[in-house]
Amino acid sequence: MSTSSPIIGRIHSLESMGTVDGPGIRFVTFLQGCPMRCQFCHNPDTWDIAAKTKYEMTPEELMREVRKYKNFIRTGGVTCTGGEPLVQAEFVEAYFKLCHEEGLHTALDTAGSVWNEAARRAAAEADLILFDVKTVDDSIHKEYIGVTRQNNARFLDYLQEIGKPIWLRHVVVPGITDRDDRLHAVAKYLEPYTVIERVEVLPYHVMGTYKYQEMGLKYPLEGVDPLSKERKENAQRIFAEHLPGIKFFSQYYLADIFSPCIVPHKPMQFFLYPISHPHPLTLSPSHPLTPSHAHTCIRA
Repeated sequence: MSTSSPIIGRIHSLESMGTVDGPGIRFVTFLQGCPMRCQFCHNPDTWDIAAKTKYEMTPEELMREVRKYKNFIRTGGVTCTGGEPLVQAEFVEAYFKLCHEEGLHTALDTAGSVWNEAARRAAAEADLILFDVKTVDDSIHKEYIGVTRQNNARFLDYLQEIGKPIWLRHVVVPGITDRDDRLHAVAKYLEPYTVIERVEVLPYHVMGTYKYQEMGLKYPLEGVDPLSKERKENAQRIFAEHLPGIKFFSQYYLADIFSPCIVPHKPMQFFLYPISHPHPLTLSPSHPLTPSHAHTCIRA
């Protein structure tokens, strides 16, 4: 009698105390493999699915690792990111099912760049989707991201169809997405999606360029400066115009750990995180920020 082969996840890295990849303190898994080639990508070392990885695990083996930190993440949860985690959708689905058996909240950080049944099942298994919209300008999407916008657009439609909560992310890059017309276009595009609970507007940074040098790759945005505070605030204003009833305030990013306790169940929030680490989306207490603030606004 034949038995099916176990699902093996190819994992780039693990983080036990993530604080910005979903609500609360989280165990974050960075999966290997990505079909996109975003010009601003700060993790080119995750692109190649066949590259040597630090970990190869079954969902059960990863779950055993998670249990070591369960007391710390009990009110937070787990997040799968990448790379593009939907490249390994079957692994994500199986892992999330194990997490749910133990009462853990699950979040999937994706750009929806993989569109197949396995990817849709993995997304459906997640409690929350951290969804990237890079641009809605089809004239630049393929050059800017490496793929067309088709899968991203229909995945967002699918998440709306199944009622899956979304925290949406948008990177603002000087000279590319940091144009008022393109910012207005993205904000207007998001208006009909009632499943979006929060929007994070992420300022472009250059902290990952050293990885390109180490890998012998040319950095696509060589010479582009980080987004200025003024243009960051401009992006906030534009998004607020399309999402009325926004209240703005500032706080240190660590306060986000406690947001599930003090924020209503379905807020609309905008976060602009200060960047002081090569992986801005995986900052943790072991990767402290400088005293600059994260600018946040919550939809009333």
